[in-house]
Amino acid sequence: MPKTMMVLVAIISASGSAALLAQSPPLTLPQAVQLSLEKFPEVRAASAQAAAAGEGINLARKGYLPRLDMLAQVNRASRNNVFGMLLPQSVIPSMSGPVLGINDSAGVWGSAVGVLVSWEPFDFGLRRANVASAESTERRADASMVRTRLEVSAAAADTFLTLLAAQETQRAALAAVERTRVAQEVVDALVRADVRPGVDAERVRAEAALSEGQLIDARRAVALARIALAELVGVSSSVLTVQPGALLGLPPGEPPGMPSPQDHPLAKEQRAAIGEAQAREKAIDKAFFPRINLQAATYARGTGARTDGTIAPGLNGLAPDVANWGVGLTVTYPLLDLPGLRARRQIERQKEGAETARYDQVMQDLSAANEKAQASLEAARGLVTTAEVRVGAARAAGQQALARYKAGLATILEVADTERLLMQAEIDDALAKLNVWRAWLALGVASGDLTSFLEQAGR
Repeated sequence: MPKTMMVLVAIISASGSAALLAQSPPLTLPQAVQLSLEKFPEVRAASAQAAAAGEGINLARKGYLPRLDMLAQVNRASRNNVFGMLLPQSVIPSMSGPVLGINDSAGVWGSAVGVLVSWEPFDFGLRRANVASAESTERRADASMVRTRLEVSAAAADTFLTLLAAQETQRAALAAVERTRVAQEVVDALVRADVRPGVDAERVRAEAALSEGQLIDARRAVALARIALAELVGVSSSVLTVQPGALLGLPPGEPPGMPSPQDHPLAKEQRAAIGEAQAREKAIDKAFFPRINLQAATYARGTGARTDGTIAPGLNGLAPDVANWGVGLTVTYPLLDLPGLRARRQIERQKEGAETARYDQVMQDLSAANEKAQASLEAARGLVTTAEVRVGAARAAGQQALARYKAGLATILEVADTERLLMQAEIDDALAKLNVWRAWLALGVASGDLTSFLEQAGR
């Protein structure tokens, strides 16, 4: 396909996707949370880490299987051999055969094939400890994934509420702009009729400019909140719309009771971290025991060198024609590794202590978070009642102030003050209800379960 055609197809596909998103219905809060769990990269990263930890268990279990090594080689080399020792190294190739007492650079063919099977029948619990350590790592990764999903869900829900709060603020600011426009028309008419001084017209014009500025700030807050939510749910902010549902009213039910903090995903993750350190410590304890390997080998070699110092003609040595086999038991003991193993064990013990301290801190934080959420919920419910009273009183005061101004019984300052009071009351009324939902969300986060919150928010 030509490059131009490929670009055209990509543009058409992108346009179709954008049109499909634009035609999609507004998101509810539960839908936003579900999308964030499906598309937010942090959730996918946690899931991949959990899967990798699961594969680590399979890797640790491979230690129970025997090891099978196969080898084949062909070489052409000289055959000079000398008495003497070489310390273990990986540079000089080994030489087998008798010392011929010659120093000849002539080369001969050589070949070798072989199979070595090694199996550790006794490990004093080392492999079991390694598998247990891998399992503890998987448990921590799984707990981390659950905790990440809770945090992303809470972030999506909180951002959704923030967007609703910004939209309600914008709605109140827009209503204030409209009321100020009406008041400005009244004042301008009275000023032109010389019933009111010209300074009133300037004052109401300043109030109109102030209302416009507040509306601009509200729109900016809406745009920023929409961008934040779009980032979480993985869609473009230009096509993202939300459906408030029941969130602009009070929750119909009561939040569930606080479960034990020990069941919280954060607490489970921290306990898994403690268990991981303990498992590593046990694996280190098992590493000092002897390593016993049962080994079996069969191999064949060929050479063009003869013991009398002559060289076999032609391609003699290319075929491995001399075979051997052997079975044996190898015991290795890392005697001087003991100080290092003790140091590693102390490191893991200190890590366990650190994770235990973090667990205690987590339990304290969860209890404090629950108490704060309970206090916030109680205060938010109380503010709802006062906000509703303020809206009714401010609306009546605004109407009366404008009527009194028309009758010459009030000043423009009184009209402006009542208008500001009404706008703030409307904003506080909308935010008071949303703050009840936000406190309920905080209770869900503190308990580690958002099920009840999402069920009520989705109605």
